[in-house]
Amino acid sequence: MPQPTSCFLSTDQLVITGGRPLQGTVRIGGAKNSVLKLMAAALLTQETVTLTNVPTISDVTTMANVISHLGVTVTQDGDELTINANKITRNEAPNELVTKMRASFNVLAPLLARCGETRVSLPGGCSIGKRGVDLHIKGLEALGAEIDIEHGMVVAKAQQLVGADIVFDLPSVGATENVMVAAVLANGMTRIANAAQEPEIMDLADFLNAMGADITGAGTSEITIHGVPQSALHGVRYAVMPDRIEAATYLIAGAATRGTVTVEGVRPAHLQAVLAKLTEAGCDITMPTPTALTISAPLRLEAQNITTLPYPGIPTDLQAPLMTLLATAEGSSVIKETIYENRFNHVGQLRRMAANIEQDGNTAIVTGVERLSGASVKATDLRAGAAMVIAGLMADGYTTIENLHHLDRGYEGLIGKIRQLGGTIERRMGGVDTSLAHSE
Repeated sequence: MPQPTSCFLSTDQLVITGGRPLQGTVRIGGAKNSVLKLMAAALLTQETVTLTNVPTISDVTTMANVISHLGVTVTQDGDELTINANKITRNEAPNELVTKMRASFNVLAPLLARCGETRVSLPGGCSIGKRGVDLHIKGLEALGAEIDIEHGMVVAKAQQLVGADIVFDLPSVGATENVMVAAVLANGMTRIANAAQEPEIMDLADFLNAMGADITGAGTSEITIHGVPQSALHGVRYAVMPDRIEAATYLIAGAATRGTVTVEGVRPAHLQAVLAKLTEAGCDITMPTPTALTISAPLRLEAQNITTLPYPGIPTDLQAPLMTLLATAEGSSVIKETIYENRFNHVGQLRRMAANIEQDGNTAIVTGVERLSGASVKATDLRAGAAMVIAGLMADGYTTIENLHHLDRGYEGLIGKIRQLGGTIERRMGGVDTSLAHSE
């Protein structure tokens, strides 16, 4: 499994010269938040699975390392990833692998369903809140699993999972995914009520159905899974859905720099809440083809009130980029974060760039300023890193961004795509400009 071509070291910096409107077209890659779950779910079948439209990002490499540790064969050729789990030689995903990325925890369900016993470390990932796994555990226990937490490891056992009616207290994406995957091999029927409705849930269900599962209702609040025997599952070739968060990030960057940007290879229906908010702010959005969106913005946008919500609401993953966009809007915007309790780490970084933001708990009041000013900032998590890139493109002067390993986790070919849109951006490794050698 090759390393991503855009692997940033801890001493790397992005250097951005701002103040130029972005113009042009970029193509969106496969969804980070989907491909990782598909890779884990591929463990259910003994036959070969090939995923296409796979982004070259470090999170894919991390997940490949996790499932390779289990004895699974993983190979990548361009945007195609091949997984063969004919033999699983280990049923334990250790701390040093799983704590690097929260999505690694999704191996719990397929290992439990297929092997009958597994040990998986409690997950890691960006420091944006507690994000407990209690709903995962309650859901799997309802299917008949015996689960204990021992020294930071989730120890799960079940001779045979059995279908059940499960009602989630909250529509958790991760818990919906883990329970849905486990229920594929359970005896009988499982109903998940108050299920997450994100497009990535639909993508996972479509993938599992293509593999031979029997799932209906994905994308609604109630999902029904009729269990099938393990022998009924087969290999499949499947295209990962486009990354709606990446698409929105580039649309927001286009609007923030008062440019005109087209994103291709998208599913506009996945972005309705965000597109509506951008339109209310004054942006002009058109759909030149069924899989493309074009955005342009006036010289001054209008302030907006934003509350992050589960799909189909505004995603928490876009809260930081939208806050950056509104930092130069006319008037005051109120932004409420309802998903994670610690996702305003970027506020201090934006203030360094002359943004006027007051924070009270999980509510921020953003009073628009005329311009942002370039500064030295850090990416405090993946989506905050994207916000810093947008801020740098908006700002007067030079902006340097550190902690680039966060960005490397989820944005394929970031430098190349920004340059394609006319942005001025360089990557410096240890203070040395390597932008020509590594232009992505």
